[in-house]
Order: sequence, then structure tokens, then C-alpha cells
Amino acid sequence: MESAHIVSTQRHFEPLGRDLSRLALGTMLLTDSGFDVLDEYVRLGGNTIDTARVYGDGEAERALGTWLARRPGMREQLVIVSKGAHPSGEQRRVTPAEIARDLRTSVELLGGPIDVYLLHRDDPSVPVGVIVECLVALREAGLLRAYGTSNWTTARIDEANAWADANGIDGFCMSSQHLSLAAQNEEQWADTRSANDPAIFEWYERTQTPLLAWSAQARGYFFGRSGAEVLRVYDNAVNRSRRQRASEVGARLGRACSQVALAWVLHQPFPVHAAFGANTPAQVQEAFGALEVDPAELASLTE
Repeated sequence: MESAHIVSTQRHFEPLGRDLSRLALGTMLLTDSGFDVLDEYVRLGGNTIDTARVYGDGEAERALGTWLARRPGMREQLVIVSKGAHPSGEQRRVTPAEIARDLRTSVELLGGPIDVYLLHRDDPSVPVGVIVECLVALREAGLLRAYGTSNWTTARIDEANAWADANGIDGFCMSSQHLSLAAQNEEQWADTRSANDPAIFEWYERTQTPLLAWSAQARGYFFGRSGAEVLRVYDNAVNRSRRQRASEVGARLGRACSQVALAWVLHQPFPVHAAFGANTPAQVQEAFGALEVDPAELASLTE
């Protein structure tokens, strides 16, 4: 029997004074052949696109910018989340010059200010005050509207927010880290953080910081994908049990295992926007089905 429960597609995000989709469309592999995926996401009511300067060596932002340029008025309807200051080799690149360089390139490619700009990595050797002041200056220059972090430790976020508060300026308004029903065996990428970690999870619950969850679908683990990378990061006895339970719940509700797993990410005791990837419009439709899974059905998944 299919659940009739419907979760709101959006959640209010006070730093922008507008709503953001609970499901954010990820663009890590976006090219010009993916425009039908973007169109379907918007058709279903999505408004939040997650991209980054480093995705596809810049191809993702270029393709997204091309799609936006071909759809007049679309840019104003959407919330663009982009990331910069990703390391390059041994260079950490978390300096005012590198942050500004990445941001200006993103703005040019995407046709306007970045709504939420996230620092892709941290460099603990750079004082937090230098970084926050840089972001404030870039906002005053009209290049971004709100800012946050990706894969920073919670201790560094706390340090930066305390410095910002002491100086009467805005701190970080969002953090992007991993969260999935399938906890990681090890880091998917170097120097990343996962909110599956109990201490990090507790921090989100305590601070109520909005989380943009990456790899919310565990790179296809709940679709049954079994590539070497998927197995390295996600395959273990606990996750296999969770996948089986998600399949059983899905069968009872008339939903796919992946929809149940994605619904679990959305229903946490803090604000979550789950980023998902899709190669076809049908995969976008399937992701939106997660909004129809009754949260009361999810408690058994992690028992």
C-alpha cells in the first residue's frame, strides 16, 4: 500500500529570506547533455542547484550557465549553491586571493551572484577572521549573498562563528558534509567530514545549522550499485542490513529502496537539504518520490 504522506518540497532559509528545496540537484557530472535533467527538476518544483568550481574541471558550472542563459528568467527563480577554494595538489588555496578568484569565475559562468557560496575545504593555518572578512567583502561587492563551509570541522566552524559574533558580522549560515543512511567505512574523498559521525550529528542537532548533505544516496548503494568505489566506502554488514530494511519498507509502501533511504536523510532533528545526482529525468522523478515516504516508517531502518 502506497503512503499518502507528502513532505513539503521546500524549507525556509532565513539568510536569503526565501525557501530552498529540501532536495537539491547535484551537478558533479553535468554536461550539455544533462539539460533535460535540469528541466525536469524545475518542473517538479525544485529550486536549489548544487555545483562547484572544481566539478568536471569547471565543466559543470559552464554547462549550468549555458542552460540558465537559454532559459530567460530562470536564474532569478533558482538558488545557486556553489563552492570554491578546493585544494590543488599541495596547495590548500584557502586565501582571500584564491577565494575571490574562484568566486569571480563562478559568477561569470553562472550569470550573476552566487546565492550560497561554500568554501570547499579549510586551511587551519589561515586565521578564521581573515576568511570571514574576505567573504563579507565579497558579499559587499555583490558577488555572493550568503556563505558557509563544506567539509570543515565543527570546531573550526564554531571558532569562525564566535569570531564573527564578537565582531558584529555574519558567521557561516550552512555546512555541507556527508550524510546517508549508509555510513562510510572510510573517507570517500580526502579531508572530508560525515554527519554520520555521532559527535558531528550531535553538533548539527544542537546548533540547528542547515546541512547540505552530499552523497545522500551513497553513490548508488541503495540502487544496488556495486562498483569498487561504492563497495570500498559503503559496503559492510550494518549497511547491508539497512539496505535490506529499506527495501522491505519500500515494498510495503510501494516505494523503491533508494526513495526510502533518501527520505531518511531528509527526516533528521535539524534542517537538511539533500543533494542528489541524476542522469535522466526518470531518476529525478524517483528522487522526488522520497518526499512521499511517511517519516513514521523510517525508525526501524537504524535499529
